[in-house]
Amino acid sequence: MPGKAVKGAPDPLAAASQWLQSSLAFPPKLLQQLHEAGGIRLAGDRLRLRMFLPREPGFAAISDPPLVLYEDDFCLVVHKPAGCKVHPDGEERKPTLAHAVAAHYAASGEQAAVRHIHRLDEYTSGPVLYAKNEFAQLKLDSAMARKEIHRVYIAIAQGEMKLGRMTIDAPIGRDRHHPKRRRVSPTGKPAVTHLECLEVLRGASLVRLQLETGRTHQIRVHMSHIGHPLLGDELYGGDPKRIRYQALHGEALEFVHPLTGEFISVNDPWPPVICELHDQLKR
Repeated sequence: MPGKAVKGAPDPLAAASQWLQSSLAFPPKLLQQLHEAGGIRLAGDRLRLRMFLPREPGFAAISDPPLVLYEDDFCLVVHKPAGCKVHPDGEERKPTLAHAVAAHYAASGEQAAVRHIHRLDEYTSGPVLYAKNEFAQLKLDSAMARKEIHRVYIAIAQGEMKLGRMTIDAPIGRDRHHPKRRRVSPTGKPAVTHLECLEVLRGASLVRLQLETGRTHQIRVHMSHIGHPLLGDELYGGDPKRIRYQALHGEALEFVHPLTGEFISVNDPWPPVICELHDQLKR
């Protein structure tokens, strides 16, 4: 509590807001929202915050709830299966991960908006982080912009690579010859991928990757660029015979908790299709 600095101030609410911003790093946008909703109140020597304002999810609960990997009052991490979009894009009407999260909130009695912090390609499986309130969203969005949310992927690439680590630093832009494809281009946006070849398989390689940037299709474009497209990734030259979509899975997500500052690490086990493909190709 800011104590006398608030008690003796001509405008105690303004002083409380200033303290929240300077001492607890409350985002100014959230403070404005709380003020407008009457969510900041002084009761004697106590400061009361109504931070968890009820919100509509924004999506119908028309899907089964997702597999929850981590959850608290501020954050939710769920597994996104391959073939499921993170949110609707207008192309089709089938349920998305957003609808599944809405179903989870409905089942648990939470009145929270569905707010994803990052995305995954439709056919990439792995963990997706959601903010359960405005405070968490603003803090996590800021962390994402500062590249403080780390995502680690596992993939099976075509061809036998050398064991070891490398960094791919190659800008990515749109391919003007294809509406969905991206390509390495000197006029593209900066894109950096760190990778480690963990195991040489029969005609393929098991690699672990970490993104320094988050361009559309970044891993797929970079792996194709170095001559090792992902198995199943027909759009970028991968062989579709053994798997019908890119052999790519997000195996870990790491972030700092928006309120406590605690380091959170969430693992997402390999899905059966990746395990089976790996076993088939082992030497």
